[in-house]
Amino acid sequence: MANSSNSVFAHVVRAPEDPILGVTVAYNKDTSPVKLNLGVGAYRTEEGKPLVLNVVRRAEQMLVNDTSRVKEYLSITGLADFNKLSAKLIFGADSPAIQDNRVTTVQCLSGTGSLRVGAEFLAKHYHEHTIYIPQPTWGNHPKVFTLAGLSVKYYRYYDPATRGLDFQGLLDDLAAAPAGAIVLLHACAHNPTGVDPTNDQWEKIRQLMRSKGLLPFFDSAYQGFASGNLDADAQSVRMFVADGGECLAAQSYAKNMGLYGERVGALSIVCKDADVASRVESQLKLVIRPMYSNPPIHGASIVATILKDRQMYDEWTIELKAMADRIISMRQQLFDALQARGTTGDWSHIIKQIGMFTFTGLNTEQVSFMTREHHIYMTSDGRISMAGLSSRTIPHLADAIHAAVTKAA
Repeated sequence: MANSSNSVFAHVVRAPEDPILGVTVAYNKDTSPVKLNLGVGAYRTEEGKPLVLNVVRRAEQMLVNDTSRVKEYLSITGLADFNKLSAKLIFGADSPAIQDNRVTTVQCLSGTGSLRVGAEFLAKHYHEHTIYIPQPTWGNHPKVFTLAGLSVKYYRYYDPATRGLDFQGLLDDLAAAPAGAIVLLHACAHNPTGVDPTNDQWEKIRQLMRSKGLLPFFDSAYQGFASGNLDADAQSVRMFVADGGECLAAQSYAKNMGLYGERVGALSIVCKDADVASRVESQLKLVIRPMYSNPPIHGASIVATILKDRQMYDEWTIELKAMADRIISMRQQLFDALQARGTTGDWSHIIKQIGMFTFTGLNTEQVSFMTREHHIYMTSDGRISMAGLSSRTIPHLADAIHAAVTKAA
């Protein structure tokens, strides 16, 4: 065997596992028949299986049967139909910003790629290089923005005492931010906490941000997946577009169409007028071209096929609502199971929070106890994926939480 110290890469140290993906690695190594993975941010059926939506299968079949389709490169900005329909989905079909041609939309590599392209554009063309992100937020956010050349700061978001929103802390931190700073906002179903502002709170956030000239950058990973209603889940974004101001929005179709591995997303930038939007688009092309040249065609074609056909769109909304409703039902069942066991503490946050994830309030010791003693896997901050639960596995989880709270408090 060759001596690795001769390698020009001998100095490279082993990187730590990604904290989220590392949960799945540990889960896969566990041989227990009762093991449960609640770390992965992907929808599962009641049987614990991945789901491909019927409407997605139908769209794919149509694409496969269309012999006129070829495998040529898309343009740098992606599939034109997909971009137009994605903007309509998030901003609303009758959005004045779309009617005035002041929105530029480019197809990107799911939500992560959309955030990265937006961040690179801002680092190059926006006067303020500080972005404020919520504390806590999705683990990938700080890395995406830092590597793109932005400086990351945090604003208060979650209050562990109430397991709800620290609204006053949020307002105070944004009020103290320098004029013009960028602010990352989760459009709905905040990850990892599942805690969202109310519409009234969103309106106060909007007023404060606009008065200070703060630039909103929305991450919309769960439109329709949180409440089951596509329009309700886009309300926060539409408030900021309705006032005529500028903003950015990153969209992902991983969750709401189950297209995780197709990497389908879009970045939209709402500008002051059509001329600015067209110049912004020209610069977005210069960001994308040396990064990945142009995006993949298949996933975007699935999305466009579904969004432009009224019958398929309606079928999608029904399947989407069924996924959202199953998650809401898992919340209720878990809450009821903890109540039935008389588990110490107030667990009402489980049914108050929204979307795929719940911030349980369990601490690191309790999480490791549940993994060690009950073979339940989740991120060390106590975040669980409600979509990974079923009526069959809830009693096991409730028993484990009850034991953790009792023994590992």
